[in-house]
Amino acid sequence: MVHTEFLTTSVRGLNRDHPAMKMFQKAKKLGVWDPAAIDLSQDRADWQVFTDEQRDVTLRLIALFQAGEESVTLDLLPLIQTIAQEGRLEEEIFLTSFLFEEAKHVEFMNRFLTEVAGVRGEDLSHYHSPSYRKIFYEALPQAMHRLRYDASPIAQAEASVTYNMIVEGVLAETGYYGFFQAYKRQQRMPGLVQGIGKMMQDESRHIAFGVYLLSRLISEHGDPVWEAIQARMNDLLPYALGVVQEVFEPYAPNMPFGLSQEEFLQYAMNQFARRDNRLARARTLTIEQLYQETEAAEHEAAELTRAIVGA
Repeated sequence: MVHTEFLTTSVRGLNRDHPAMKMFQKAKKLGVWDPAAIDLSQDRADWQVFTDEQRDVTLRLIALFQAGEESVTLDLLPLIQTIAQEGRLEEEIFLTSFLFEEAKHVEFMNRFLTEVAGVRGEDLSHYHSPSYRKIFYEALPQAMHRLRYDASPIAQAEASVTYNMIVEGVLAETGYYGFFQAYKRQQRMPGLVQGIGKMMQDESRHIAFGVYLLSRLISEHGDPVWEAIQARMNDLLPYALGVVQEVFEPYAPNMPFGLSQEEFLQYAMNQFARRDNRLARARTLTIEQLYQETEAAEHEAAELTRAIVGA
């Protein structure tokens, strides 16, 4: 590979109005938080007074998030490489912050496991249910690493749907909602709640980037990409809902912390519908309108985060 020119010194230059560059500006302001600086002392005290069942459901949720954050950190690199190979510098610049933030999420969840729950050298994979394994052990890595040998628009779209729309837009956001319902309402685990709030802020930008990327692919390549997106969304939705159902099953009929399976299934479906509606609108957008839609999606996700964190 050789370079024939560099974008920043070419006639085109760096587009600072690009949606990805605007997200990068927000990442620099909002994404620079230190997982090691969050105080977990009260969390350790709360852990000591939890019942065995409360500890178990907390470990289950953290084990799902810990492995999930590790997976998205490991599996993001092929997308970054694909974007770089296409010379989309503004998008690649944002994706550098994306990977940095995912790595911090891994660190924070691991701090909770080791410093609060006291988990060291213990296998937590028994908490990974069949639907969870289908998404994180199979669908996500397969879709992302396919980009190493197939960087077609459809392959990119299926990778982004899996990562941004299902894993982040449905599962992660539903999981964050669960943490706040379980702990913030009861004024427990303040360090965990603080860290989850920071993670949610990061994810709002990640999801907005996914909406942008998929919208761009639809705008550039039309119906084949749109049809692939719809097929992928519909294929993975049952597994996403299955993850929620399988979290509740061991504790039926009374989930600790008063959590409701029906409430969380409805929340997950609402997240799915919200993402699907965003993408449907992309079919008729110009590139300028696409930029505006991306900003609206990022704003919507940020507002949702503020509403939950402030609840």
